[in-house]
Amino acid sequence: MELPPILTGLRVPVLASPMFIVSGPELVIAQSRAGIIGSFPSLNARPQSMLKDWLVEISESLEVGDGNGLLEKSSPYAVNLIVHKTNDRLDVDLSTIVENRVPIVITSLGARAEVNDAVHSYGGIVLHDVINNVFAHKAIEKGADGLIAVAAGAGGHAGTQSPFALVQEIRSWFDGPVVLGGAIAHGRAVLAAQVMGADLAYVGSAFIAAEEADAEDRYKRMIVESAAADIVYSNLFTGVHGNYLRGSIAAAGLDPEHLRNSDPSAMSFTDTEGVDSKPWRDIWGAGHGIGVVNDIQPTAVMIDRLAAQYEQARFSLSA
Repeated sequence: MELPPILTGLRVPVLASPMFIVSGPELVIAQSRAGIIGSFPSLNARPQSMLKDWLVEISESLEVGDGNGLLEKSSPYAVNLIVHKTNDRLDVDLSTIVENRVPIVITSLGARAEVNDAVHSYGGIVLHDVINNVFAHKAIEKGADGLIAVAAGAGGHAGTQSPFALVQEIRSWFDGPVVLGGAIAHGRAVLAAQVMGADLAYVGSAFIAAEEADAEDRYKRMIVESAAADIVYSNLFTGVHGNYLRGSIAAAGLDPEHLRNSDPSAMSFTDTEGVDSKPWRDIWGAGHGIGVVNDIQPTAVMIDRLAAQYEQARFSLSA
C-alpha cells in the first residue's frame, strides 16, 4: 500500500513524538519547518481554550511566503489525543481538532471508532500507538489509518517488546503506514527502522534537549548527561508503565531501585497543576536513545545532524 501523501516528501522520514509538557507550538513549528512532522499532546494546551490558539499559530506559521505572494508549506504537524476514559477533555479537544482540520491525529491508550470517524470527516488521518500486535489489530479494526509501534526503550509510556518482533508481527498482516518508536535518536536508527519494515521513525527524547522545548533547564541538562543505563521502567507515577530518568526519581526522594507498583486505575491525564499530578512535573520521562544527545541545541541544528546521519547511513548501506 502506498503511503498517504501527507506522510511523504519529508526531509527525513521522522514523526516527532508528542511529549507531555515538553512539546508546544515553538517546538512543533521548528520541527516541521526543518523537514519532519512535529507534534504535541492536546493536553499540553491549558486551559483548553488555548488549544485553538495553538492550532491557529502552528498552521499559520507553517505557511511561508516566497516574496511573490505564493505560499510554501513546511512539513505537516500532528496532535496527540489521549482517548482513555479518564481524559475528560476528549470530546471538546476532538471538536477543536475537527474545527481546525488537524492533518494528522495520534491516538493513545484506547482505540475508538467515533474518534477516527470524526478525523476522517474532514480528510485527516489517524495513527494509533500500540505496544503489541493485539492492540494493533484492535486499532485497525476500529478504523485507524496507520500504527505507531512503540517498542522497548521508548520514552514515556512504552512497551517491552523488541522492535524486530513488534514490526515483524504487524507487517505479517498490515501493509498500511507503520511508524516505529523506541530508542531512536540517530540517523542510522531511522534507516534501521525502515529496513525492519517501518515507514517512519518516531523520535522524541532527543528533542527534550532542543532549545525550543518547554522543558526546564535541569531536565534538558539531565538528558545530555544521561544514557540508557539511567532509565527506569515503572508504572508508579501514572498507573501505566513508562521510562523515566533515574536522576529525577532520586531527586524526588525515591529509591529508583525499589519503586512499588501502582494500580492502573490511578491513571490521570487532566490536572497538571494539582497535587496529584506533581510527579509529572518532578519525574521526567526519557527513552534509551538519549546517549547520543550531547548538548542543548536548536531544533534545526538537531534535524540537520539527523538528516546528515541518515544520508550517510543510506550511502554506506548501498556502497
